[in-house]
This record gives sequence, C-alpha cells and structure tokens, in this order.
Amino acid sequence: MSSTVTPRAPAPSPRHVVPNGTNHRTASFGLNASVLAALLAASSAPTPLYPHYQDAWGLPALTITVVFSAYALTLLLALLTTGALSDHLGRRPVVVGALLVEAASMVLLATAEGAGALITARILQGAATGAATSAAGAALLDLADPRRPGRSALTNSIAPVAGMAAGVLASTLLIRFAPTPTVTVYVVLAVLFAAQALAVMFTTETARPYPGALRSLRPRLAVPPSARRALLAAGAGVVAIWALGGLYSSLGPALVHLVAPDAPQAAGGMVFFTLTAAATLTVWTLRRTAPHRITASGSLAVIPAAALTVSGLHGTGLPAVYAGAALAGVAFGAVSQGALRMTLASLDEQGRAATLAAYHVLSYLSMSLPAIVAGAATQHYGLRTAAHAYAIACALLAVTALAVLTVSRGRTAHRTHNHLP
Repeated sequence: MSSTVTPRAPAPSPRHVVPNGTNHRTASFGLNASVLAALLAASSAPTPLYPHYQDAWGLPALTITVVFSAYALTLLLALLTTGALSDHLGRRPVVVGALLVEAASMVLLATAEGAGALITARILQGAATGAATSAAGAALLDLADPRRPGRSALTNSIAPVAGMAAGVLASTLLIRFAPTPTVTVYVVLAVLFAAQALAVMFTTETARPYPGALRSLRPRLAVPPSARRALLAAGAGVVAIWALGGLYSSLGPALVHLVAPDAPQAAGGMVFFTLTAAATLTVWTLRRTAPHRITASGSLAVIPAAALTVSGLHGTGLPAVYAGAALAGVAFGAVSQGALRMTLASLDEQGRAATLAAYHVLSYLSMSLPAIVAGAATQHYGLRTAAHAYAIACALLAVTALAVLTVSRGRTAHRTHNHLP
C-alpha cells in the first residue's frame, strides 16, 4: 500500500464522492459495516480461549492482560498515526491493506505456540484494526443517506459491539464443539478478511484523495472544535464504560472461575458475550433517544453494574456476575452510542476519519491501561482485591461523567437561552 499520492491542487470541499446508484451505495455501506463488525469479532475471539492458553502454557494473569493490551495499545498507535490516512489516500486502499494484514495476524494466532507468538500476532492485529477502523467508519459517514439521517452514526456504534458479541459467541461454541478451537476460529476469520479485502477492491472510492499522506502519519489528534467540545463532555463516561469492558474482556473468564470454580470453561467466555449482546440491543433500542440523555443514563448504570460484578465475590455467585455484565452492557451501549452521536452531530465532510480516530484512541486507552494495571494488581494482591479496586474506580469515573454532563447540559441551555430572540 503506497503512503504517498501524486501532488495536485487541493481538492474542493466536500472531499467525498458518493457512489452512483442506490444499490451500489447500499452494498458499499453494508460491506464497510461488515468490515467493522468482523474486525471487532476478531478482537474478542481470543477472550474465551485465555483460560485454555493459561492451562496449556502455564501463563499468569499478568501475561494474559499483556496479550490483551498489546492489541489495544498497538491499535492506539495505529489510530494516532494512520487515523487520517484515508482522508489523503482514500478509504479503499487503507481498508484493503489493513484487511490483508489482519488476515495474516489470524494465521499467526492459529499457529501460535507460546505467549511470545500471541503477543506478536496481537500487535499485528492491533495495527491492522487501528488503520481500518477509522477508514471504514469514515466510509460509512461518506455513504450517509439524506433520507435516513443518523444511520451512519448508529452503524458506527452498533457494528463494533455486535462484532464483539459474535466473536465471543463463535469462539465459545468452537471451544465446545470444534476439535481444535485455537485454530478453527482464526482460520475462519482469516478467510473472511481475505474475502472482504477482495470485495472492497471492487467498490467505488468515497473519498477524494489529496496531498499530505506522509505528513498525516505524524502522531496527533485533530478534532474540530465543535466535535472536541462534545467529546470532552462525554469523555469521562466513555472512559468508565470502556474500562469496565476491559475488565470483562481480559479478566472476565478468570473472575467467573474464581466465583464458580466448577463452572464449565464456556461460562468464562459467555460473560463477555452477555456484555456485548446487551450493548448491541441497547444501541438499537435507544437509537432515537436524545444522545445527551442516554449518555448520562448509561454513565449512571455503571455504578450498579460495578457493584453487581463484585457482589458475586460475596456470596451472590455467578448470577450476580452475569447480571453485572448485562447491566455493564446496557451502560456500554448507551454511552458509546450517545457519545458518538454527540461527537459526530456537528461534523462536516472534512476530518471524519481523524475525529473517529480520536474517539477510538480515548476508548481503547481507557480499556487497555486499566486492564494492565488490573493484571499487575492481580499478580501481587489477587484477583479479588483487584476486582474491588477496579469496580470502585469505574464507579468514581461514572460519578465524574454525570457531573461533567450536567454542567455541559447547563451551559448549552444557557447559551441557547441567550440567543433566543
């Protein structure tokens, strides 16, 4: 994939090109949505397999969180460097190149024989996912249908969580029924990514490339002022729900085993499926609710979700852990959709990929760093203590989010009142 373009005069605004024909637009939209879903399915597929890796290779909890966070941190670096690349090169070449790298990472995961190979594969996967996420998400915005306002933002919210749910469910089922679960799921995903790359090659480019591709690779976050205000207002809520998601995706299976040692191995993976499935349903159910309201409501739901999660360690057992995961999923779906809609509401054609990259940087930073800290705390103080500290931190972040959103809502109402005739 080339990182330069032929210099020419700056392209006029808008910088995107909508494919001719309703059918072509719909097919391209569906394909880019499926790319987002598949990428996030691959990100969550290893979660149910972590106990297997621990047992087979004798890996401690800290190593598992490092494997998990290697993906997230590399994804962050990719977002910081390639987040705006598709604004310069076009959506199609960035997505195709990233999908091919993603397919290669699946092959590495399928053939991994130790923690080092897992970490290497997850680093490669994180780089590919980071490059493709903002490009495919921006393509969805380019393909927005004026007759269906909000569809692109909704799809950017629902495709990732639906993908994560599908990835965990497929991996969990393969653990139960496939003879080689640590190979089968990755081979299926590798074939899927190769097929998607081939399909994207035949779609119409939706962005008008312009010079500056190499310069755009300098790590930076470029968010228009209007989107920046919304992202700052929703930021604490985004941090809270992604941090709680990080607990379930990295240490969820270990938490289930601690609460219910005799539970089947599949129960560990299904707890994260519960979270992501609840998030998917919430995004769809609340798609027409005011974004500020659902962001605040979702932030509030983090508090009982965190409490339910740790109550499982005090005699309430596995039902409380699953109930906490379901409520955490409701919070995740509400906040992620509300924050994205708030951020994208005032955004014009320019800077779409960069703005989505900034949102994902905040999200994955919030998921990966707390997970690493939790893994280290588990190593030194035990999972029980680490889970309590993690839950309290998420609850405090949720309280902060509610305070910030309340102040932001008050300021917006005040400005609106002052501009009334």
